[in-house]
Amino acid sequence: MATNQYFSQKVQSEQGLYEDIVIESLKMYGQDIYYLPRDIVNEDKIFGDDVPSRFNSSYKIEMYIENTEGFDGEGDLFTKFGVEIRDQATFIVARRRWTQTVNRYDNDISGDRPREGDLVYLPLSNSMFQVMAVEHEQPFYQISNLATYKLRCELFEYNDEDFDTNVDAIDGIERSYAYEYDLVLDSAGGGFTIGETVNQSLSGGVTMSGEVSKWNDSDNTLSLIHIGGDDGNYHEFVSGRVVVGTTDLDLSGTKANALVNSVSEDNQISQNEQNTDFSTIGADFLDFSEGNPFGDPENN
Repeated sequence: MATNQYFSQKVQSEQGLYEDIVIESLKMYGQDIYYLPRDIVNEDKIFGDDVPSRFNSSYKIEMYIENTEGFDGEGDLFTKFGVEIRDQATFIVARRRWTQTVNRYDNDISGDRPREGDLVYLPLSNSMFQVMAVEHEQPFYQISNLATYKLRCELFEYNDEDFDTNVDAIDGIERSYAYEYDLVLDSAGGGFTIGETVNQSLSGGVTMSGEVSKWNDSDNTLSLIHIGGDDGNYHEFVSGRVVVGTTDLDLSGTKANALVNSVSEDNQISQNEQNTDFSTIGADFLDFSEGNPFGDPENN
């Protein structure tokens, strides 16, 4: 026979009470987390990749860290390429709170759940995690209700993504790790502002643009990230031409501008890397002067 119609687990009031208890528990024992939805800029329809990803918003929400004795994963791993940190974490967030906080105010989100590829920033450890999988059926249908999402995440590896969330700790990631161009300027008409876009007109009508990551007015060094040409092809900033900012310095519409004296690239991923040192030292004891004892084919 069918289940007893007088005892139902689908009582809406009971389900609402259960969700309220879950949310209260997360607010008491959870952590303040920033959830960053990934904005699709230019998706590769063949491979399904979105190389120039952008994160333009962040939402502060409470989540519970399921890992109680430290992060999961392989931890600090020594490989032939150096030290790799492979931390993993599982975050639990209430469905109702995620809908109220994230899904309600972000029109770019497709669907009604967190998505793989989105980011989670944990201020407690100053760590950024990437959502790898979303489990939506644990706990399994308590009183016929699914109250939480489980976000299984791995430590995020920065790959020149654009962060504009208005949270200094998050936006500082791209300023610290993005590929930079350093422009030494002749002078600066009023100075540049961090975060503004500067342009330079090249020969052929191409306009180069980049985002200001650093500005040092003592030596007139301007650091730019996320550079590119308006024609979609590869170009570089050049010396001998003027760069112009886009931020008005006063009500008259005056913008910062200066002549570029020199251009250099800075691809240093961290302050502690030793790639250049290893390359220099290796050139001293690796001897490539000895020829082939069986003869050199190009000399025959």
